Amino acid sequence: MSKRLLKNARLATFLDNGQPYGLIEDGALVIDGDTIAWCGAASMLSADHATLPAEDLEGRLVTPGLIDCHTHVVFGGDRAREFEMRLEGASYEEVARAGGGIVSTVKATRSASEDELLASALPRVDALIAEGVTTIEIKSGYGLDIDTELRMLRTARKIGEMRPVLVKTSFLGAHAIPADYKDRSGDYISEVCLPALEAAHAEGLVDAVDGFCEGIAFSPEEIARVFDKAKELGLPVKLHAEQLSNLGGAALAASYGALSADHIEYLDEAGVKAMAQSGTIAVLLPGAFYTLRETQHPPLDLLRQHKVPIALATDCNPGSSPLASLLLTMNMGCTLFRMTPEEALAGVTREAARALGLSDRGTLQPGTRADLAIWNVTHPAELSYRIGFNSLHKRIFGGSE
Repeated sequence: MSKRLLKNARLATFLDNGQPYGLIEDGALVIDGDTIAWCGAASMLSADHATLPAEDLEGRLVTPGLIDCHTHVVFGGDRAREFEMRLEGASYEEVARAGGGIVSTVKATRSASEDELLASALPRVDALIAEGVTTIEIKSGYGLDIDTELRMLRTARKIGEMRPVLVKTSFLGAHAIPADYKDRSGDYISEVCLPALEAAHAEGLVDAVDGFCEGIAFSPEEIARVFDKAKELGLPVKLHAEQLSNLGGAALAASYGALSADHIEYLDEAGVKAMAQSGTIAVLLPGAFYTLRETQHPPLDLLRQHKVPIALATDCNPGSSPLASLLLTMNMGCTLFRMTPEEALAGVTREAARALGLSDRGTLQPGTRADLAIWNVTHPAELSYRIGFNSLHKRIFGGSE
């Protein structure tokens, strides 16, 4: 692919140039193959670059391609009837007795073939791509047996082959305790989770290892066993932590040098400090906060005070966050959590890349991937301000449209 020039653009580089968003007002960008070759003020274009085949973006905003760094988009069935039952007054126990909750998703996922899982996931992925998403993380965790966990991860890999999007996978075998291991969570870790992780790693299906550290899921000691195995296999870790209570999960994750700690509504200052020291990214998930009608906000001021980078993600899943819009997630991050629009956009670009351990995307600078989103907006804040409106002009993935 030959070099080409994008000119007459406003560039949200997310580099430290003294301007909010790292903004360059009259900017230009040179793409060489799948890489950004040059990026800066149009007045600084070299003579060679100025004569390249050019596209006039007519003042449109260019951002890095968006990154959804926490999703569960591969699953069987749905939980719409459960949603309806709760609104009709059914208790959590009544929903569970009727076969609802994660048990229903596990049952539907176990019974679905790889082709069926793929067919149901692709529309959700396509919705994200249509909003400028170029990288997506996909977790397992609805199989809770070896065969289905592997099937979910194979499906995630296939999505990356079938769509113009980079897929990063996370093994989430320690997501919930299946019914046949009730009151035997340690046995589940030994007999299912760890062997499934080893098998998935041997098949090349795992980019990172995740877990759910919570009273309704796994203890810090059980998560540590999973993380020890991940370390043995040379895999990075991340964790669902402090969503419903404070068990010290984020600090545990930080002690393993985790890429991220996610949810973190109940995170305390000690946990924030541990994350700051380890470089662990905070991933906020306002879709789950909204759906579950939570009232405990993540400690945004503490994260800012201790300079913990903050990412945002959809948490797209069938139960607690049936959300497949990263643009709406940005609005929720601002409206529900009081993030600034600049923090929200950084959270789905630069910081989301860091939450996945990716250094080749998330900013606009020479040497990074030419994953771009071009928007019909005049100011970056519009991306967080609008509700239910997609202003994407076009998306460029690895230099290709």
